[in-house]
Amino acid sequence: MRVEEISTRVNGMMARAWDDLETLVAYRSVAGGGQFPPEECDKAAEAVARMFASEGFADVRLVETSDGSKAVLGHRPGPPGSPTVLLYSHYDVQPPLDEGAWQTPPWALTERDGRWYGRGAADCKGNIVMQLTALRALADDLRVGVKFVSEGSEEQSTGGLAALVRRRPDLFQADAVIVCDTGNAEIGLPTATTDLRGALHVTMTVSALSSPVHCGTFGGPTPDPLNALIAMLAPLHSADGDTTIPGIEDTGEWGGVAYPEERYRRDAKLLPGVALAGTGAIADMLWARHALTVVGIDCPGVAVSAPAVQGSVRARLNVRVPHGSDVDVVWQALRKHLESSAPWNVEVRFDEVKRSQPFRSRTDGPAYALLAASMEQAFGRAMTTAGQGGSIPVCVALQESLPDAEIVLIGVEEPRCLIHAPNESVDPSEIERMALALALFLAGGAGGRTTDTTGE
Repeated sequence: MRVEEISTRVNGMMARAWDDLETLVAYRSVAGGGQFPPEECDKAAEAVARMFASEGFADVRLVETSDGSKAVLGHRPGPPGSPTVLLYSHYDVQPPLDEGAWQTPPWALTERDGRWYGRGAADCKGNIVMQLTALRALADDLRVGVKFVSEGSEEQSTGGLAALVRRRPDLFQADAVIVCDTGNAEIGLPTATTDLRGALHVTMTVSALSSPVHCGTFGGPTPDPLNALIAMLAPLHSADGDTTIPGIEDTGEWGGVAYPEERYRRDAKLLPGVALAGTGAIADMLWARHALTVVGIDCPGVAVSAPAVQGSVRARLNVRVPHGSDVDVVWQALRKHLESSAPWNVEVRFDEVKRSQPFRSRTDGPAYALLAASMEQAFGRAMTTAGQGGSIPVCVALQESLPDAEIVLIGVEEPRCLIHAPNESVDPSEIERMALALALFLAGGAGGRTTDTTGE
């Protein structure tokens, strides 16, 4: 099948892509936390199952994983002897956060200024729609076997699907795995994500008193847990803003695409005049070095505060861990620092610790080469590579359980999507071009047996 014919087919299916995405965005599929009814995740999973079943996938089913979430699995066999591709996505989404900050309803797909808005429009329901669009474009001309799995708790990092992969690797056996949960470095620049930083999530409590006391009566000699927490956290960054966990070296350099400062400032929405934190190139700091962020502190808010010394305070820390580093080693170094630097012998307790290791994909195999060629055909530009600060826990499990499979990460996301934030959106042209690239990859035999997509 000619490239032009596949491209025309993909373009003709964009109205249906809108319909599918509109259906999926309407499900408030936030896993865990109790914010939304768990039935919303079930309904989203069932919708994904119906969509793939309608495209010829046999034995589409929902499999409950160890964290209680449901993974949607299906298989469409290819011709005898053909390679098999596993397509990954996830249907769960982040909560909408401040719904008042949304300019359009988070659970209703809305077109505005050429973009499609809604929670999950990019991360990751837009990628599900991209996969479906590519498969529809090929229809009965598909020359490879395709398996798919859509995860139900990726955003929670609870590891249900990773545990299933390690327990039942036969369900996921494939020659190539296309993880559709990343995206391009910028709109129109085809990008394969080769590195994922690991993640360490730590929730800690610092206590000094059995209950708060009046600071007018007891303030002074009474140890303040919030002051103690500040003293413990301050040494974890240098005056320049570099992360400085004692015992952890941070000199990595990124060898892929650069991230120009002007574009980074725009993408990150920095206020005018605010300096960047850290030293070195932006890409180095994002993809090749550790980054510690204090993502939350529990103590009285200003509006409800009283003149009191608190009995205890809580904080949640997040550390991004680059390839070449071990998240377990980072955790032990961080724990040692926090416990040894606690002033006044305050009590330090770690309530929750979640860990995922960093990941790096192969770039020397036939599937990667075919994907690069397919991306260039779809976008008219050579494919580049990038890292991603976020972790996708199942990638490490897939790499360990399927050692012979090539794993490549792509997707419809790009910096303007604002994933995990209010006003998440997707550029429909990214869905269209990524669907075309994926269709060309599948039509080309996924790096195995090749079919003609040149028209020659």
